[in-house]
Amino acid sequence: MKYRKVLAALLLFTFAFVGCSKTITEESIKVRHKEIKETEESKEPKYSEPTETDPEPTEVDPTDDPYDGYYYGDDQILDYLMWIGMTGSEIDEGNKIQEIIAEKTGVRVKEVYLTGQTLDEAVGVMLASGQLPDYIDAGDYNEDLYDNDLLIAWDPYLEMYPNLKEMYSDEEWDKFRMDDGHIYWANVFGNHYQNVDTSTGHSGQAFWIQNRVLKEFGYPKVETLDDYFTLLENYYELYPTMPDGTDIIPYTMLCEDWRYFCIENPPMYLDGYPNDGCCIVDVSDPSNPVVKDYNTTDTAKEYFKKLNNAYTKGLIDPDFSTMTYDDYIIKLSSGCVLGMCDQYWDFAYNLMGTYSEDLIDLGCEYVPLGLTIESGMKNQWHSFGDEINQASGIAITTSCPDPNMAFQFLSLVMEQDIHDLRFWGIEGEDYIVDENGLYYRTSEMRQLWKDYSYQASHICKYGYMPQWLGISRDGKNAMQPSEQTSEFYATMSQPMVDCFKAYGATTYAEMMGSEPTELYPWYPMWSWSNSLSTYDDGGAAFQKMSQTKHQYLPQLVMSKDFESTWSEYMTAYEQCNPEDFIEAAQAEVDERLELARANGYQG
Repeated sequence: MKYRKVLAALLLFTFAFVGCSKTITEESIKVRHKEIKETEESKEPKYSEPTETDPEPTEVDPTDDPYDGYYYGDDQILDYLMWIGMTGSEIDEGNKIQEIIAEKTGVRVKEVYLTGQTLDEAVGVMLASGQLPDYIDAGDYNEDLYDNDLLIAWDPYLEMYPNLKEMYSDEEWDKFRMDDGHIYWANVFGNHYQNVDTSTGHSGQAFWIQNRVLKEFGYPKVETLDDYFTLLENYYELYPTMPDGTDIIPYTMLCEDWRYFCIENPPMYLDGYPNDGCCIVDVSDPSNPVVKDYNTTDTAKEYFKKLNNAYTKGLIDPDFSTMTYDDYIIKLSSGCVLGMCDQYWDFAYNLMGTYSEDLIDLGCEYVPLGLTIESGMKNQWHSFGDEINQASGIAITTSCPDPNMAFQFLSLVMEQDIHDLRFWGIEGEDYIVDENGLYYRTSEMRQLWKDYSYQASHICKYGYMPQWLGISRDGKNAMQPSEQTSEFYATMSQPMVDCFKAYGATTYAEMMGSEPTELYPWYPMWSWSNSLSTYDDGGAAFQKMSQTKHQYLPQLVMSKDFESTWSEYMTAYEQCNPEDFIEAAQAEVDERLELARANGYQG
């Protein structure tokens, strides 16, 4: 049992004796299921859950309307609910593109996000109340739902719907299989169609720095941690406040809950390793990979000593150890934070549309840097190729009234015309097709897609449902505008264009100087550690290691006697039996490598 499940059990116990106060999430689920039940009573769905006697899916004549014959019609649209264990913004009822998709597919999905609760609490409420959505992405907590027999297996539907099956190879799908041999969810992010990587951006972690800092010093070469903090310190000495008088924060970082990776992960990258998350894997001998602990390396100590030094100088946000994620985003949105270390997806989407033209012109947008502990080292901050996170993804619950229709919808939203609607929009309104068949947007269209009211009333990405990156099926356009080269540059502000030009970079990966390297069969190891069980020695050790780091890492930064606090931290860390975790991680690396070799891998 994972330690988070203990909380779920405690919540069940509490709810049983004192009653569960109604939450927005629970109420929305109840209301939506009532609507679905009332609607279902007046319908006779065309599809039911597949059985062993179900025929193979009928192939559609490409000359026919691909949706003719298998959607319910305008007056018979099924309303489903999806709960997403992340913060986000809901779209308006009657959203234009959502309604077009509903007319084509017969399904409309209400997306509800995590609000006012931790993920622990929200999943605990669902388990206690028995009220579940139709679709769910509870992150790593999907396994809690699986353990309680609350999810529908994907296996028969993958055979029925090729759009879903082609998301992964058979070998990759096998990584999602649970201990009963079945697949219960699929991660929808980072998949490039036909494995052609067309990335222009960087979705992962980096040391980010505002463009204005680089410009002030003539766009210098920034390779090391020392280089980075020297730049922040020098800029802060020149400009201690924003033009409006707001105090500058040279550097901040998150320590809240699971987001403490912002402070915890960098030693792995600084030594030139990729994001395995929970460990580093030494491939000096690629045929014999060796798992090592990055928490106790010389680089880890040097990194935290640098943070401690920066904190002593007043360069680090004094509230870093206690601020919430919302506090963090508010600070970044103000433009007053010069730098931080974070995953792009963790902050960027919440900043889009918040910067005024004045902040953009000032150079407050963030540029990623792939730092190492010493100059001349290669870095692997950017991963070239798709990462498979089998620990989380979209699932369909046993509360769904028509699982087959739910899976069919996941397949239909991968059809090219619907995929284009989700990410490009409506032709003529949101993008234009030139004489060569290439999609592009006008500046007015790009501005609309940044506008919150337009996003709510018009745009429907179904962002946590199956999707593609890479080149479209037409062989010309990108599946998503962010990877369309012309759009990538057209959406960059002039200060960012000047910065990229100064460094001779055409993509974020080039800006970071990351080297393309082989993604080994075990990568990424965080896809394994995210679902560890505390019943095992390795999982129990990993839990204790995490708890100890949560406690001590902020203390290391703020300590008035770093050496003493580091010694205390190492003593506490050793009591967690980290060797048990490293041993378990080594076994997992060996198992993944053996499986890959059995499937033809030559390494």
